Amino acid sequence: MATVVSGNKTSRLVRERLRQQVEEMKSRFTGFRPGLVVLQVGDRDDSNLYISSKMRAAAEIGIDAKHLRLPKTTTQEEVLQNIRFINENPSVHGLIVQLPLDSVNSIDTELITDAVSPEKDVDGLSCINAGKLSRGDLKHCFIPCTPNGCMELIRQTGVSVAGKHAVVIGRSKIVGAPMHDLLLWNHATVTTCHSKTPDLPEQVGRADILVVGAGRGEMVRGEWLKEGSVVIDCGINHIADETKESGKRVVGDVHYASANQRAGFITPVPGGVGPMTVAMLMENTVQSAQRFLLKKTSR
Repeated sequence: MATVVSGNKTSRLVRERLRQQVEEMKSRFTGFRPGLVVLQVGDRDDSNLYISSKMRAAAEIGIDAKHLRLPKTTTQEEVLQNIRFINENPSVHGLIVQLPLDSVNSIDTELITDAVSPEKDVDGLSCINAGKLSRGDLKHCFIPCTPNGCMELIRQTGVSVAGKHAVVIGRSKIVGAPMHDLLLWNHATVTTCHSKTPDLPEQVGRADILVVGAGRGEMVRGEWLKEGSVVIDCGINHIADETKESGKRVVGDVHYASANQRAGFITPVPGGVGPMTVAMLMENTVQSAQRFLLKKTSR
């Protein structure tokens, strides 16, 4: 049986550490608080749910978080104007654009995420931060929150990444691609698999560390895994389950019951990667505020 790597437990440790760091900042610089803005276009229920969890975590840590909701009728230029205004506001250290942008107008998501100042891009999605990460310049960029959270969970296992064979399933800009870069610059040998990979079970069987962000419920079977491997499941999928009141339940991209028999370590869904994503978002915001103060005091 695998050891369960709890994201709930690890995220609590991260949030407590951040709360102490914010307290230290406030005691050294009277009246100072790290500032975060979450910009939303429209009113999607799933986005509202994600935002409320971010706002709760920020309040708990001592971050001054504001939720800016723009109507569904917002144009691309209006979104850009709001971003430019926030970029120039020195009391804001982190800016998140909640995706997807739920507007009746056509909006280029890439253009919007790239408009966020790289110094405030705590989601790590701008091409500047992505470029720095791909080149291994980890100290001067913001790392996307889900891959960063995955690395923290891998660290909790005590398994060293260096020299291991890591397999990443998925190549999205938010999870798969940055996860590949992070593992590579932490000295793993990395294979990225995707929808066109013909021999997926074979590739998975080579992995000492497996990170799955494919978006397909219970796709990875336990029998594919290398005995004793570390399995990090980024998937959130809803499947039918008549025993539940809602008629469905949440599962990951890995078939947990069978994977649990072969893996050495495994993250649960829910309660694994999800809580870590929010915790690392807070970590990036606190880090941004620290960089701001360092610049200010070294002038």
